Amino acid sequence: MNWAFLQGLLSGVNKYSTAFGRVWLSIVFLFRVMVFVVAAEKVWGDEQKDFQCNTIQPGCHNVCFDHFFPVSHVRLWALQLIFVTCPSFLVVMHVAYRDDRERKNRLKYGENCRSIYKNTGKKRGGLWWTYVLTLVFKIAVDATFVYLVYHIYEGYDFPSLIKCEQKPCPNTVDCFIARPTEKRIFTIFMVVTSLACILLSIFEIVYLVGKRCCECAMGDNQSARHVNTSTLSSRATLMDSNPLKSPNKSPPRTPAPSYSVAVS
Repeated sequence: MNWAFLQGLLSGVNKYSTAFGRVWLSIVFLFRVMVFVVAAEKVWGDEQKDFQCNTIQPGCHNVCFDHFFPVSHVRLWALQLIFVTCPSFLVVMHVAYRDDRERKNRLKYGENCRSIYKNTGKKRGGLWWTYVLTLVFKIAVDATFVYLVYHIYEGYDFPSLIKCEQKPCPNTVDCFIARPTEKRIFTIFMVVTSLACILLSIFEIVYLVGKRCCECAMGDNQSARHVNTSTLSSRATLMDSNPLKSPNKSPPRTPAPSYSVAVS
């Protein structure tokens, strides 16, 4: 594994994430990827070799193992980690696309031209939707794999003794799993960390949507205040430009005719 390349990708994802996203990334990298690479593969090892049944019937051992373990836990978790981490890189790719548009815009119109984006890394417009959709996808992936582990293996427990009645076994045979307690602990640990990541992603979606709603509400209030201020200013200008409607000036009065003119 190229750790320098992985560190560069993770630092790019961490740069454009919220506080919840940084905690999520720490949990995935430290408690899921590291545990998977360092411990999980060694705990499972060659599962079929360590799976023992008290029979010498040809094919019975393989059929019983395939019945109780149709998919390896290690391979299932590897798929889960791949599907759950790849969407985060879409945000980095979206920001890189914005940077490329800004570079082409400067090359075409000059360095002093108007920018397309005020900040290419700010979650606005399409980048906001990309970020939220990646969170929804990660929630769906984690929830799906947690359900698959429960459905395929009929729970998160590893019994020490398994009764197998599959053909071509001559009768009910007893089969034994190697290190069942250790495997049970690791399975519960991976499920709990997956649920923690689901909760963090839900909190992050609520935070982003709530923040966006507050910004929209504040923008509407500022627009309403600006309209009211403009209306009052225009009314004051009209009052000042029309002297007949000025409250301090009375309209001119026609002088009364003189007495001599009235007598004549």
